[in-house]
Amino acid sequence: MSRSLLTFWNLHRIPLLMVLLSMGFYAAFAYDLVRSDSTKLLTLLAGLFFLCYKLIQFEKWNYRFLVGAGILFRLVFLLAVPNLSPDYYRFIWDGSLLAQGFNPYLFTPGQWMEGAGPAFPLAEQLYQGMESLSASNYSNYPPVNQYFFALAQILGGGTLLGSIIALRATVILADLGILYIGRRLLRQLNKPPHMIFWYFLNPMVIVELTGNLHFEGVMLFFFVLAMYLVLQGRWALGAIPFALSIGVKLMPLMLLPLLLPVLGWKRSAVFFGIVGGVLLACLSPLYFPEFGPHYLQTLRLWFSNFEFNAGLYSLAERLAVWKGAKPWQFIAEYGRFVPWVTAILCLGLSLHPKMRQGRHWFSGALAVMALYYLIAAVVHPWYLTFPLLLSLFTRWRFPLVWSALVLVSYTAYSGPRVEEKTAWLLFEYFAVYGFMIYEIVTYRGNIFALSKNSGSETA
Repeated sequence: MSRSLLTFWNLHRIPLLMVLLSMGFYAAFAYDLVRSDSTKLLTLLAGLFFLCYKLIQFEKWNYRFLVGAGILFRLVFLLAVPNLSPDYYRFIWDGSLLAQGFNPYLFTPGQWMEGAGPAFPLAEQLYQGMESLSASNYSNYPPVNQYFFALAQILGGGTLLGSIIALRATVILADLGILYIGRRLLRQLNKPPHMIFWYFLNPMVIVELTGNLHFEGVMLFFFVLAMYLVLQGRWALGAIPFALSIGVKLMPLMLLPLLLPVLGWKRSAVFFGIVGGVLLACLSPLYFPEFGPHYLQTLRLWFSNFEFNAGLYSLAERLAVWKGAKPWQFIAEYGRFVPWVTAILCLGLSLHPKMRQGRHWFSGALAVMALYYLIAAVVHPWYLTFPLLLSLFTRWRFPLVWSALVLVSYTAYSGPRVEEKTAWLLFEYFAVYGFMIYEIVTYRGNIFALSKNSGSETA
């Protein structure tokens, strides 16, 4: 062993051993775990979060070491088939249709298999693999996301594993982009650049994005690039990646009003116009007269028909049922209420004068996103990547706590039927609300004070 390697080993042997142990845990997660084994799942996750914390604590100034660790953790999943979510079957279904020149919004998979469209390779396997809910509804993935699905199918050679690897490579590249741009943005905001590793090394991010192929990371790459350009004064150029982020997932659309105080009315009008133009250009190849009804039909389901891992909603539903309401009626009414509450907060914050400053803007954006998920009826773990990333540009840390706890929601799959465990739900939300209240009390409830720089950052 050369002297330089020996010196490196002596200086970093404990972190190196933690990296190897983490890789072993991720390998067990990727290749030797079934979703119903809640004990093993939670044990692995607890170990991974502890090791993540210690790695950042020991090596937070060693940029290359932590980047290398994050890449290695992701590469462990390279050949793995997602084992916590079957959504990837629909991703590849939509991509297969588009790659062959068919419109993925035109028919549901069920309609296609009944003769609405011609057979194609993998059709039967994909149809059988996806959930019945997905098979019976039109696609709700925005157009830019569809193009990524099609690209993955082409690069993957039309095979299932090839498409999975191509999708995974896209997600990994997006996370590397977030790491690079996010670190620069943290410096621009006078924040410790190592904070970006709470996203890049976060086990929830690695498992849900790289492992389960959810495209929130691609959305966040375009979003963080857009905000970096906007805060540098290149707002017209920033409108393009902002539009692309909406074209991957719709969530950044909620934050558009918050750009009014940053850009002013005239620039905002141009910015919104560019965003709209780019979105229309992305949609136009896939547009057909029934696109709107098809897309909205599926979109409404998420607000009025489903509930999973909900916090405030679960409490409100129990109170409503206790007073005689029907659960299916209550969720429909509640689903109409959530967007309005979020919009009111967003518009109210857009009038606050401190929102003109970049370091305060992220606190306002986090408030909007956190409120939405705290009152939403459906909170899948991968949804929290957005508030998690936003929080790193502020001093709020409750989204970090939530990212570690949200994965207990998988205990709902421990039996033959999907059944949420009330004890785990209470544990998750008592901890999240408790930590959030602690932070509010600590900083005297001033949301904007939380974005000020301080030497007391996490880790």
